[in-house]
Amino acid sequence: MKKQETKNSYAVFGLGEFGRSVAEELMAAGADVMAVDKDEDLISDIAPHVTMAVQVDATELHAFDSLGISNMDGVIVTMTSCLEASIMTIMAAKEAGVPFILAKSRNATMSSILERIGADKIVTPERDGGIRVARNIVNGNFIDFFELSKRVRMIEISVKQEWIGHNLKELSLRQKHNLNVVALRRGGELTTMLNPDQPFQSGDSVLVIIDKKYIDELR
Repeated sequence: MKKQETKNSYAVFGLGEFGRSVAEELMAAGADVMAVDKDEDLISDIAPHVTMAVQVDATELHAFDSLGISNMDGVIVTMTSCLEASIMTIMAAKEAGVPFILAKSRNATMSSILERIGADKIVTPERDGGIRVARNIVNGNFIDFFELSKRVRMIEISVKQEWIGHNLKELSLRQKHNLNVVALRRGGELTTMLNPDQPFQSGDSVLVIIDKKYIDELR
């Protein structure tokens, strides 16, 4: 009998435009999502679209007692208008042992504070849109993820272990895996001047273009 895969679960705190787009995209990707906000109207609005929606004020002392965030694979904190709420949420998630905490920031000062108290990744509205962030979370082995069109995706991925020591000619990635390699990142430097005879090394990553129907195979 095939073993049933367990869904990843995430808690999204703050249901502004960014937070809502993250929550809905995570749901669309097959995750379980608990959406949390102190605004009753926002909770009512998103409730039909997520696994669970909870009205909670994150600045209250016992706000997290009944949420069960210790069972989450990740917590996403998006309340940039209230630094206190962001800090308390991150601290609660760290104390609960949540393995991954992503926080939205409005400026460099806030980013520094949130990183120091335990956020694993900081994003800003100028740098990442909510949908792109959500997809990067779900596709955790992807370094970056872009939509070029409804069908075509450009993804940066770490070179697979079995590719190391082999070159593009030997691997035939386009023919075997429908991957069009357009750039190589090595030692922090990105180049589009690819040598098909150059073997991949540990630590390399590649930028590939792929039809979305082949993404599950790549993942």
